[in-house]
Amino acid sequence: MPVTAPEFGRRAFLLGLSLPLFAGPHQEVLDVLTALASALSEGNGLAFLDFVDHSMPEYEKLQRNIQALASQNEVLSAIDVLDETGDDQKQAVEVDWVLQIRSREQSGPLVRRRQTIKVVLERAKKKKWKVVSLDPVDFFAPPA
Repeated sequence: MPVTAPEFGRRAFLLGLSLPLFAGPHQEVLDVLTALASALSEGNGLAFLDFVDHSMPEYEKLQRNIQALASQNEVLSAIDVLDETGDDQKQAVEVDWVLQIRSREQSGPLVRRRQTIKVVLERAKKKKWKVVSLDPVDFFAPPA
């Protein structure tokens, strides 16, 4: 069951779990995905990017998108894990990701996006999970 914020003005994230919880890689990956969604909702692009491997394809594009999205907008980020496969070193996750984006400008628009995002995470040397692929990156672009 998703956890929701009572109103848009309150920054929060949603996390609906459609897979059973258990210890190990599954929970660790869920923690990373929750942290990604939370960072967007808090307007903290740097915290979001801390979980992303800088050698990821299209990292620079993602970095520009996330920083612009977080600095120019109030974002409500919601995720629901649809599928997860992998092992202790690599996980491929499909996430139903919803963004509600409200411009910080006085009469700025409200934009809603929803898309299945493919996230690949690998365990880094320090045993922390890092996003090594996020597709599509354009989902996180600020509204035009």
